[in-house]
Amino acid sequence: MLAQLQRPCHSHSILHSAPCGPATRRLSLQGPLCDRRTQRLIRFSSPVQASSSVTLQGASTKPVAPDGAGSASGNGASQMSAAEGCLRFINYAWTQFHAVEEASRRLASVGFQKLSEKQEWKLQPGGRYYFTRNLSTIVAFAVGAKYQPGNGLHMIGAHTDSPCLKLKPVSKSIKSNYLTVNCETYGGGLWHTWFDRDLSVAGRVLVQQGGKLQHKLVKIEKPIMRIPMLAIHLNRDILSEGFKMNKQTHLVPILASAVKKAANKPAANAENNGSADGQTKRQKVDGAGDAADQLPTTAKFEDKHHSGLLKMLADQLQCSPADIVDFELNVCDTQDGVIGGIENEFMFTGRLDNLGMSYCSLAALLDCYPTEAHLADESAIKAIALFDHEEVGSASAQGAGGPVMHDTIHRVANILSKGQEGAVQRAIQNSFLVSADMAHAVHPNYSDKHDAEHAPLFQKGIVIKHNQNQKYATNAVTATLFRELAHKRGIPTQEFSIRNDMLCGSTIGPILASGIGCRTLDVGAPQLSMHSIREMCGTKDIEYSYEHFKAFFQDFTALDTNTDFDGLSPPNIQGTMIDTPCNHVH
Repeated sequence: MLAQLQRPCHSHSILHSAPCGPATRRLSLQGPLCDRRTQRLIRFSSPVQASSSVTLQGASTKPVAPDGAGSASGNGASQMSAAEGCLRFINYAWTQFHAVEEASRRLASVGFQKLSEKQEWKLQPGGRYYFTRNLSTIVAFAVGAKYQPGNGLHMIGAHTDSPCLKLKPVSKSIKSNYLTVNCETYGGGLWHTWFDRDLSVAGRVLVQQGGKLQHKLVKIEKPIMRIPMLAIHLNRDILSEGFKMNKQTHLVPILASAVKKAANKPAANAENNGSADGQTKRQKVDGAGDAADQLPTTAKFEDKHHSGLLKMLADQLQCSPADIVDFELNVCDTQDGVIGGIENEFMFTGRLDNLGMSYCSLAALLDCYPTEAHLADESAIKAIALFDHEEVGSASAQGAGGPVMHDTIHRVANILSKGQEGAVQRAIQNSFLVSADMAHAVHPNYSDKHDAEHAPLFQKGIVIKHNQNQKYATNAVTATLFRELAHKRGIPTQEFSIRNDMLCGSTIGPILASGIGCRTLDVGAPQLSMHSIREMCGTKDIEYSYEHFKAFFQDFTALDTNTDFDGLSPPNIQGTMIDTPCNHVH
């Protein structure tokens, strides 16, 4: 269904059935979101410029206009809904690298200027900018034309990563005459949902060509792996004792059968496989007929991974297997997300947590500030930050626990104030952060897992998350301001607080609030099956989230004018306090 939709023009979020004018052109769906074989190349050797942020192999290098989110009201076939736009984004962004790449492309296509953290920044009011860190985290910001030193940043933070399996440094293994792939679990996935799914790999590959180290993104659309369940005839206890899984021994994808000898020949020199020229011989281990490769400590990269996999990667990247230096690959479900339900009210897809909120924040920023002219009356800085590594605690250089936002605020405030005293500290205190991460909808089959008064429903709006133990950063002030933005536009909101007899999860909100020191709240669209390989949410809640984030960018500056609670005068206490004698003898 989504493959028939058109891309929007450069200057509008609505998809048009005809060209908008001489400055724009009608675009058929020829970009990376539909041509899955297209691979993009980003070189480490030079910063990416807005006009050529990526090099498409076998495709045009002209920037493609960003997908418009549309409005929550919809407008028939001529307009893409936010839910449809979100699905297209998720279906393309199999990994955190692809999510950042796609966000970069969309920002560059409407004129956001690419910055490098390694180079000098030249910023000015009315400018729009973005940068990436590790190519898995991205920060974008638009400076109001009326910005004054000390004015704040109005930010939405989300994350690009999701629970998955990742290939280990030595992924090559053989078990019971099958070629298997050695993987590590990433995050807190519902790992039983990964069984009996059609799987493949995607991520980034480092390639050495022409004396240069290049970064390439790869995504193998073909299902190439599977983790099969054990037949019930061999595991009848599963009916009485439940599914008991060992992540090390059972969560291992099968790539091929060893009978297919060609699949296991060395990629660089297949004809020499098994010859007595010093190559390491396989040895039996673990008993029960299982075997694994025993590699020397100086093993070449091509000896650490199945040659069939390396050849498939090389074919996708149009290079030789010997050119591949290293990679970071995720195991991914190959099934696209879809809109379903008898009323077309649900989204069934993977990685909703948290590409759903990443998309909504990105689309809101793009649609609010598609040109510099839209910043003419703005005095604050509007920003989004999409972080890596939230699912494993955010403690990395590119995670929310790292210095990304601290560096951004300090650097931007210093440059725009020309080093004015206190400008950074004033900017922080005038800033406001919306931490956006998907929320838990009440499950009809497990409704007792929610506090009855805090049970978010589908199609009822974004959820404001509360926790007095600071698992969420929301307080009365930040929640009130966020609700008021919705109230002014007729957008519903919901509240969530965990049951007292259950442990509460957390997200980037408390990490950023404590690290930066600005006002923060945690929110998210309600979903079911969080951390499953296939998750579920309501289409209307994606629309509400997108509209709410637009309201935040467009209306918060005016709303925040008179909310300095720390600046309130002491209360005027009337009357006199009298010490009433107790009449006791002391």
